[in-house]
Amino acid sequence: MVRRGWRWAVVALGLAVLVALPALVAALPADDRDLSAAELRAQVVASEDVAFSGYAISTGGLVLPVSDALTGVADLLSDQTALRAWYRDADDWRVDVVTATGETGTHRDASGTWTWDYADQRASRGDDPPLALPSAPDLLPSALGRRLLSEATDAELTRIAPARVAGVDAVGLRYTPADAAASVSAVDVWVDPGTGLPLRVVVRSADTDVPALDTRFLDLDLSAPAASTTDFSPPADSDITRDQDLRDLDLGRQERADLPSALAGLARRTFDGVPDQVGAYGSGITVLAVSALPGRAAGSLRDQLSRTPGAVVDDLGVRIAAGPLSLMVAGTSTRDGGSGTYLLAGTVTLDALAAAARQIQEAGR
Repeated sequence: MVRRGWRWAVVALGLAVLVALPALVAALPADDRDLSAAELRAQVVASEDVAFSGYAISTGGLVLPVSDALTGVADLLSDQTALRAWYRDADDWRVDVVTATGETGTHRDASGTWTWDYADQRASRGDDPPLALPSAPDLLPSALGRRLLSEATDAELTRIAPARVAGVDAVGLRYTPADAAASVSAVDVWVDPGTGLPLRVVVRSADTDVPALDTRFLDLDLSAPAASTTDFSPPADSDITRDQDLRDLDLGRQERADLPSALAGLARRTFDGVPDQVGAYGSGITVLAVSALPGRAAGSLRDQLSRTPGAVVDDLGVRIAAGPLSLMVAGTSTRDGGSGTYLLAGTVTLDALAAAARQIQEAGR
């Protein structure tokens, strides 16, 4: 009996060591490099064609009140996602989401993406639209780090202490948004100094110590994976569908949203393929999207947001914050005497949402 108890104690200790190993390795001292913040950002932006394969974990700290249509996005931003990646270049990669019940793989080629559900034997084809909801491949540290730093200015960047990530002495970079409307307080990125590849990204908001998002590689191989690993053709007997993107959504019958050229101090931007009813504002990590809502969707979404703890309900509409992400349903009058409803969403403060809603109301009058 004593021996059996001793053996189980050894097993328990071994499991504890395995679970703690990534954290213990990350705590080891890391060597720094003599690189300026601007030089490090330039390396990150230029790392799009760095080949690698690896295993990553993304942990989201947001709790979003969403409809069934957005359940997948809410899971990505509020739960832990395990990712295996094989990356040859920007148009040739594969990312598998690993769960207890199976895997779902996304394969990128020159024409778009294939998403393959192993359990259901179902494939869907996407064509890389200008507007799309976040998906698991977007959470890879390499992709997220490049995207978030792509529009950061030199004045918004500082160096931070290095850290051990996936066995690499990764150098640290902090992006602190300068916009007064920003709800993100800082983005910390740790980078492989040899390739510029982001290895860990932590997104923080000022109102909590819990990161809104923490994604990191646990294992990394910087050799190019085989082309056969990333290639995909759906089996002949599989069920094939087309991915829905935001261009497929019914944004109402309005020909054009009557939106100003700036909202809450953020300038409006234009993108090819984006409907006129959608206004995109800001840059870098501080962005705001505004869309006209059809009446049948506006009522249910307004009710859902108003039931969320901490919701602000006033004459402008209803608005909530989930970490650095803010949502608002706002009503306004139109020039022909009618009324309209808008959805405002982005990484801005609740005060910025209120300011934007007032400007939209004024433009409508």
